[in-house]
Amino acid sequence: MRKVTIGFAMCGSFCTFTKAFEQMKLLRDKGYEVLPIMSEHASGMDTRFGAAKDMVRKAEEISGKPVIKTIADAEPIGPKDMCDLLVIAPCTGNTLAKLALGITDTSVTMAAKSHLRVKKPVLLCAATNDALGASAQNIGRLLNTKNVFFVPLSQDDPEKKPNSLVADFSLIPDCAESALERKQLQPIFRQQK
Repeated sequence: MRKVTIGFAMCGSFCTFTKAFEQMKLLRDKGYEVLPIMSEHASGMDTRFGAAKDMVRKAEEISGKPVIKTIADAEPIGPKDMCDLLVIAPCTGNTLAKLALGITDTSVTMAAKSHLRVKKPVLLCAATNDALGASAQNIGRLLNTKNVFFVPLSQDDPEKKPNSLVADFSLIPDCAESALERKQLQPIFRQQK
C-alpha cells in the first residue's frame, strides 16, 4: 500500500518555524512521506530566528528529501501526483492574499495552484498580524474555496496585536487527517490557550 505524501510548504513567518518543524517531524513519525517546499524568502533569507541554510537543512533532515525552492520545481506537484495533501505552515498574510486572488509568484503559491488544479486538498496554517484587518477578506474568500481547509486560529496577543491570528500548529496532524477526508476541523476560530 502506498504511503500518503504530505507536501509541507513554509512561508516567511520565521518566528513560527520551530513549531512548523515540530509538526513536520510529527507527520513523518506518524508514517507520512513529507515533501518539503519553501518559499524563496523562507529558503533564502537569514533572520534573527536563524540562517536560511540551517532552515533548509532542517527541512531536508526531517523529510529525507531536497527542498523544493523554485516555481519551476513546484509546478509539477499536481500533474505528477507528487502529494496527497499540501500543508502550508506557516501561511503568511501575504500568501493568503496571493492564494485568494490567484497570484502565483512563489514556489509555495505555485505548489498550491498546481495541487488545487488536480482537485486535491490544501491545508492552511495561518500566522499573520493582520488576519482581522486587511487579510480578513482573503481568509473569507479562502474559507469559501473548494478543497481549501484551515488549521483553527486564535488571537495570539489581543491587547498588543488585536488583528493578529495564529493557527494552533499542534492541530496540524488532526487537520491533515480531516482535510484528506475533505472535512474542515471545527471550530475554525477558537479561544486562545
